[in-house]
Amino acid sequence: MRMKPLRILPMTMTDRAESVNGIVFSKDRKEVLLIKRRDVPVWVLPGGGIDPGESPEEAVVREMEEETGCSAKIIRKVAEYTPICRLARFTHFFECKMMGSPKATDETQGAAFFPLDALPEMPPPYAEWIADAAGNSSDMVRKKIKSVTYGNLFKHLIRHPILVFRFLLSRVGLHWNS
Repeated sequence: MRMKPLRILPMTMTDRAESVNGIVFSKDRKEVLLIKRRDVPVWVLPGGGIDPGESPEEAVVREMEEETGCSAKIIRKVAEYTPICRLARFTHFFECKMMGSPKATDETQGAAFFPLDALPEMPPPYAEWIADAAGNSSDMVRKKIKSVTYGNLFKHLIRHPILVFRFLLSRVGLHWNS
């Protein structure tokens, strides 16, 4: 039996997947809240995909609650980020305020505040996004996600093969929660 070749079709503006991320600062703005994911156990900003029919604002509030166990209120829209490859998604980035104390959930191994000058190792582009939000500009940032590339994926594959494998599984909808 002869197999058909795999066809990868480019995404159009109407069928692209979009995501959201939220950032929460401590009252003195010297610390930032990060969550440790279950599917790919790394420290990142809370966030995820936008469900069909959901606005970016609704999605970030839902994702914040799912990943921190706390309700959130949007303070401002920090940025919109456009991917340069299929590894990333168009992302709406919001600064939020937490209502309660963050904790581990079904989606996370933990949630904690980290000093801005002593952040844990994170995959790209989170450090850049934290810097954009910490800049505290009233102007919304619009830029490309230049740090999420196939070259960087390969570099991370050499350094952290299991984490990259788990990331790739999550990108195709297979989540390995531990």
